[in-house]
Amino acid sequence: MKSQRNKTIDFSIENAGKYLEKCLKEENALQIIPDSVVIGDSFKALKKIKDGSVDLLIVDPPYNMNKVFHGNGFKKMAQSEYAEYTREWIKAVMPKLKQTASIYVCCDWESALVIGPILTEFFILRNRITWQREKGRGAKSNFKNSMEDVFFATVSDHYKFNLKSVMHRRKVLAPYKENGEAKDWFETEDGKFRDTCPSNFWDDIAVPYWSMSENTAHPTQKPEKLIAKLILASSDEGDLVLDPFAGSGTTGVVAKKLGRMFINLEQNPLYCAWCQYRLDRAENDKSIQGYEDGVFWERHSKPKK
Repeated sequence: MKSQRNKTIDFSIENAGKYLEKCLKEENALQIIPDSVVIGDSFKALKKIKDGSVDLLIVDPPYNMNKVFHGNGFKKMAQSEYAEYTREWIKAVMPKLKQTASIYVCCDWESALVIGPILTEFFILRNRITWQREKGRGAKSNFKNSMEDVFFATVSDHYKFNLKSVMHRRKVLAPYKENGEAKDWFETEDGKFRDTCPSNFWDDIAVPYWSMSENTAHPTQKPEKLIAKLILASSDEGDLVLDPFAGSGTTGVVAKKLGRMFINLEQNPLYCAWCQYRLDRAENDKSIQGYEDGVFWERHSKPKK
């Protein structure tokens, strides 16, 4: 029995009926349209998405390690095999992207060594974001792995970047005044703050845990706050966001909360059902942990209500 405070979404496939009914099976689809959660092989499903329709691509591919995903598994490959696998999914998604599209690809430190150079073969690589996962498994003979990377790339030199939509609100520790007036900071009932431009190191993100309503039993779920930064930075309301390895659906859920269209592709029916459950809940709850008042707040902090 779960604690009443445990909000983890982990219902079984036997209890997923009404949510599975809302998902689209790739094998039954002639065309995949926006706002779809698609069950099936991503490579096959991508062929049914309109070419040149995607504004933003967010990819969280299987990292090159042995991992079990509720009945499905990924087996670690030789680096050359993983490189070829990476090229295969890139070639599959490329025709779907607009010339103004941006791409974000999630990696751990090891898969980044393979994925980063390959991205430069197809796109213009803009940056590598490193975000602090805050937790990680300790090791006796190595440093704890508590960081992950997100590569930022674009199809061309013409792309969207909405700087004002991803400002980071930080507490001011040493407020400075000029001629008696606050310089580059402001005061509210919650304290003294400065809205700063985002860097490529993000230490303000909490990995979903059992008492957070966004948490699912997916073993590698990305935080909504992380995905929100990517979506707000590189798309506008009404744009189409594609995630070809959707997992429990965070990209689609956040896109919906932020007024974007989405296509989520995922081979595991259980994860698709969890995604649809989250999408249904997002009809009435648009909140994203750590993002309020149009800015991103520091980890484990929030404004008073």
